[in-house]
Amino acid sequence: MDMTMESCRTFVEVLASNAPAPGGGGAAALVGAIGTALGNMVGSLTVGKKKYADVEEEIIALKGKCDELQKQLLDQVEADEVNFLPLAKAYGIPKDDPDRDKIMEEATIIACSTPMKIMELCCEAMDCIAVFAEKGSRLAVSDAGCGAVCCKAALQAASLNVFINTKSLKNRDVAEEMNRKANLMLNKYGQMADEIFNEVKAGFGQ
Repeated sequence: MDMTMESCRTFVEVLASNAPAPGGGGAAALVGAIGTALGNMVGSLTVGKKKYADVEEEIIALKGKCDELQKQLLDQVEADEVNFLPLAKAYGIPKDDPDRDKIMEEATIIACSTPMKIMELCCEAMDCIAVFAEKGSRLAVSDAGCGAVCCKAALQAASLNVFINTKSLKNRDVAEEMNRKANLMLNKYGQMADEIFNEVKAGFGQ
């Protein structure tokens, strides 16, 4: 079931239940989409204003990119469920089954793919939000700051869904490469989100 087609209340209720999905990955994707949309809103409030005519073309292009990022992030809610199911099933394979380790390994790598994608999309969104915060309408700059905070939270949440799986991989080369990529994104874009937040906050004299 595509949970993004349900109400916010239903999503939260199912998230709180013992259902296997949505879980942390699906929640991260939704939060990332919300963060991206907040940045996009700043763009929407900037376009058409004479005061920002000199950046309008750039803002319109970023809005188009964020429209696509929002869609892709929402798509990851269902993708996370689909890609987690093989691993959930693999845990039920008897431990004396000679194929269990191979199946588990393949399913674990598949389970990592969606949270990695969520992280990548959040990083792209953060690049856009940084511009919205710098050049967008000052009346909505707080929303750019909120967007950065949400995308950072989604980035961190998705990373934990990577790390919990890479820990159990037998192929440590594959695991360490995924860990390396995840940590690079965390370090660079976590810092970027903090900088956006602090700059926005400082603009309010705080």
